[in-house]
Amino acid sequence: MKYLFSLATLFLLASCVSTKSTLKNVDSTAKRPSFANKMYLITEYAKDGKYAFDADYPINIGSISENQENLNVQYYFNGLEGPNGEKIIFNKVDTCCPFPSKNTAMGAGTISIYEITLEGSTKKLTMYFNIYEKGQILCPKGFQIKKQPVKE
Repeated sequence: MKYLFSLATLFLLASCVSTKSTLKNVDSTAKRPSFANKMYLITEYAKDGKYAFDADYPINIGSISENQENLNVQYYFNGLEGPNGEKIIFNKVDTCCPFPSKNTAMGAGTISIYEITLEGSTKKLTMYFNIYEKGQILCPKGFQIKKQPVKE
């Protein structure tokens, strides 16, 4: 039964996947930032306002396995803060947008959708992550790079 369900899911996903990717910011030569204190040490700001906020311009933290997604997304948000130093609260709410990928056994990946709020605010933002492809990992517009704590 489990095999039949997996086969049906694979068929459904494959039938929904376009033969051409719509992702605009994939860079297979990009390196993931170093990390310390459970946070990515992000060094650059995105110039494009679509970065992270449009499914075609996701934060490409791949190529990683699905069981590493939570940790890598947490490291990403730990390296950022709101424009006034606010803590970022995030929650994965869905997946979307199947696309072809050579980095999965099924030949297709999906984009993870996260709901973001800043501490002290009720305004919700939607951000998109891709764990299957690589790309520059940047600080999106409206956020700032968290300062690394000074070691004594």
